[in-house]
Amino acid sequence: MAQLAVQKNTLYVGGLAEEVNEAILHAAFIPFGDIKDVKTPLDQATQKHRSFGFVTFLEKEDAAAAMDNMDGAELYGRVLTVNYALPERIKGGEQGWAAQPIWADADTWFERQQQEEEMQRIQAENQAAMRAAEELHRKKLAEEQQGEKEDETEMKDDPMARAEA
Repeated sequence: MAQLAVQKNTLYVGGLAEEVNEAILHAAFIPFGDIKDVKTPLDQATQKHRSFGFVTFLEKEDAAAAMDNMDGAELYGRVLTVNYALPERIKGGEQGWAAQPIWADADTWFERQQQEEEMQRIQAENQAAMRAAEELHRKKLAEEQQGEKEDETEMKDDPMARAEA
């Protein structure tokens, strides 16, 4: 898996209580060093933050100290999750699909559907072959067991065969 680049001076702060605003978040993190920026993205429908925010420090060392001290700490009765923030993704790649129109991958969609159907067909054939092989194996076992029983009955009838055994 490819390592995603992290922004070493920007921290993701998750688990924020509803009452926490950017000023409170700033106040909670200022003891660790100079803060360049604080953001709490808003939910467009409710105009409230979505229980997470970002704190950007001027210095990487300050961000590291804040993360070490604040991850797992409590703020307004909620336990915080503090990690390095991942860079924003606007468009493209395997991530960032939300920013693209629904038809952006239409060209490859049919190809993927055909591959999926082909895989299902191959799996069905393999399962049928396995069932046939298992059935054949069961028949052979049954024939062998039947053969052993016939040998036993022959031995019971023949005193010489019993003596040899």
